[in-house]
Amino acid sequence: MDKYVAYVSTYTYGDDHGITIYDVDMENGKFMLKDRVKITNSSYVTISHNKKFLYSITDFGVECYKIEADGALTENGASTINGMRGCYLSTDYEDKFLFVAGYHDGKITVLKLNEDGSFDGVCDEIFHKGWGNIAERNFRPHVNCVKMTRDNKYLCAADLGMDYIDVYSLDHTTGKLKLADIVHSEQESAPRHIKFSKDGSYMYVVHELKNYIDVYKYTDKDGAPEFEKVQNISTLNEYHASNSAASALNLSADFKYVVSSNAGDNSVIMYSVNEDNGELTKMFCLPISGDYPKDVALFPDNRHLVSLNHESNTMTFFSVDTEKGLIVMNQKEIKVDKPNCIIFHKLD
Repeated sequence: MDKYVAYVSTYTYGDDHGITIYDVDMENGKFMLKDRVKITNSSYVTISHNKKFLYSITDFGVECYKIEADGALTENGASTINGMRGCYLSTDYEDKFLFVAGYHDGKITVLKLNEDGSFDGVCDEIFHKGWGNIAERNFRPHVNCVKMTRDNKYLCAADLGMDYIDVYSLDHTTGKLKLADIVHSEQESAPRHIKFSKDGSYMYVVHELKNYIDVYKYTDKDGAPEFEKVQNISTLNEYHASNSAASALNLSADFKYVVSSNAGDNSVIMYSVNEDNGELTKMFCLPISGDYPKDVALFPDNRHLVSLNHESNTMTFFSVDTEKGLIVMNQKEIKVDKPNCIIFHKLD
C-alpha cells in the first residue's frame, strides 16, 4: 500500500511550531504524529507540482522546505513579499514561479523560483483597486486565492472583497502578469477558493458569504480566456444554521469528488463530479463534530475524511460511505491549535 504523510499548517499563538507532520494510516483513517516544524503563523501551505518542495506563508513572507524521502521537511530559504502577510500561495505548473495572495492589502506577489526550489526574488506585484459593497468587510480588495489554469496560461485571482476573479496572462520568462479577463460573481457572494478539474476544462469557485459553488467551463480561444458558468450549487442543506459561511474547497486525489465546508453550520458537504460536463451532484451535507471547519479533505483513497476545526482547535476523522452518502466518526479527535490547511503527500 502507498505511504503518505499529511502536512497541517496552523496559526501560532504562544507556540512557534506552525507546521505539523503526521504519518497517515490509510487503512484506518488515522494520523500519527511524526514531527513539528518551527515557523510563525503558517496559515497556508502548498506543494510544488514536481512534489519536491513545500512552500508556506509566514509572518515574514514565505518559506521553502525540501521534502525528504520520509516526508520530513528541511529548510530551503525564505523571502519577503514586500507587503502584509499573505493568506494563500501556489506555483505554476512548471514550478518556475510562486504566487502569493494578500488578503489584508489586496495584493498579488509573484516570486521567481530557482531549480532547487529556492527563491530568486520578487518579479511582479499587483494591487487590486476599487470599492465593493459597503457591507462589513466587503468594501475593499481582499485577494484570497491565486490559482493557475491547468494549461499553465492564466493566473486566476479570487477577490473576496470585490466579488470577482481577475484572470491574468503569465509571461513565463519574466513572471509578469497582464489582466486578460474578469469573471464577475454575484454581489456580496465573496469568492474564496478556486479549483480546476483534472483536465482543466472546469473551474470550481466556492463563495463564502452566499454558501455556494459556481462551476465554469473554461476554454482558451486564440489567446483569450473564456469562462462560461454552467452550474450554481449550494454548500448547505435546505435546513441549516443561520450566518453560515463556506470555507474549504478540495478535490479528491482522483478528481471524482469535491468537498467543501460551512462555518456556523459546522458541516461538510461532498459532491460527485460528472466528468463529461463538470457538474456537481450533492451526496451529503453532515456535521463535523467541531467548530469552524476551516479546511476539509478526503484521504487519497476516498474512504476517510478529516476536518480541521479552527475554533474548537481539533481535527475530527470520519469513515466515508460513498454508496450510502454517509460519514461516521471513526476515532477520537486530535487536538491542534488553530488548524488552517492540510495537504496529503505520497512518499516515494
